[in-house]
Amino acid sequence: MSDTDPRPDPAGGVEPPTGEPGAATAMSERHRMAAIRDEVNKVIVGQGGVLSGLLCAFLAEGHVLLEGVPGTAKTALVKSLAAAVSLDAARIQFTPDLMPSDVLGQIIYEEGRFRFRQGPVFTNLLLADEINRTPPKTQAALLEAMEERQVSIDGVTHSLPAPFMVVATQNPVEYEGTYPLPEAQLDRFLLKLLVDYPNPDEEVEVLARHHLGMDPHDPIGSGISAVANAQTLAAARAEVMAMTVQEPVMRYIVSLVRATRVSPSIQLGVSPRGATALLAVSKAWAWLSGKPYVTPDEVKAMAKPTLRHRLQLRPEVEIEGVDSDQVLDGLLAQVPVP
Repeated sequence: MSDTDPRPDPAGGVEPPTGEPGAATAMSERHRMAAIRDEVNKVIVGQGGVLSGLLCAFLAEGHVLLEGVPGTAKTALVKSLAAAVSLDAARIQFTPDLMPSDVLGQIIYEEGRFRFRQGPVFTNLLLADEINRTPPKTQAALLEAMEERQVSIDGVTHSLPAPFMVVATQNPVEYEGTYPLPEAQLDRFLLKLLVDYPNPDEEVEVLARHHLGMDPHDPIGSGISAVANAQTLAAARAEVMAMTVQEPVMRYIVSLVRATRVSPSIQLGVSPRGATALLAVSKAWAWLSGKPYVTPDEVKAMAKPTLRHRLQLRPEVEIEGVDSDQVLDGLLAQVPVP
């Protein structure tokens, strides 16, 4: 496997490529994506795989669910990414008393007439912090926005800005006072990335930066500059869309997805939307790696982040302590690679 090949990341994302981009086309766009990574790293230590996943989601026009214990810089990572990309960003702290109108907006009477006042969802990058702390009716308020990039209020449809991306965070270890996301909403997320603890050297670096006065909640003050914008992302997405994907690779994606539907460990397998999601992120990761086409390596690298939240395991399997990643590892080992 070459230096630019994607590799699975134990933290749940993918390891960033270490080689230089191999194709001459779109070099400037790839370099700008690399510049985004460099800017974010001014605040965030480690988490390279998670950042790679976020960049893939940007390129594939999808949403991301970040799962990790408190204090692993999930919110700081998203704030730093927003600062490195010249896009509008908003943050919503999801709480048990949050209402759908607090997210979407509402009709108000002002100066003798009714008008629609936009909610924080009308932005480019929305950070839905601790999304599982709000009731299902408020969680569901994001469904139309995430899928169709629009909001319907009082029979009137309002388009969201382009690009539009939701990055939601949730705590996997605390269940009191939380509301697990239903399968239909989980399926709206392109990727589910697991944010793990930093290694010892990285944690020492975190302490050193805090010792020198770095404020992770102030990305601009920490030296992050905007190195990309909506036009940059649009140009990069056009290159990703043009990536070559041979039929054997598409059949490999379909074989993986169909294997989840017949596995004895899985109660509910991956839908066709999951297959299209895996194709999209595989193209994005191949492009980031400097390849002119998608290979099975990219599919394998992105399979777990793309599919882990789309599976519903059988209760007896969960009781044995088996998780979705372990089941997917087994399927990746079983399905023939073209």
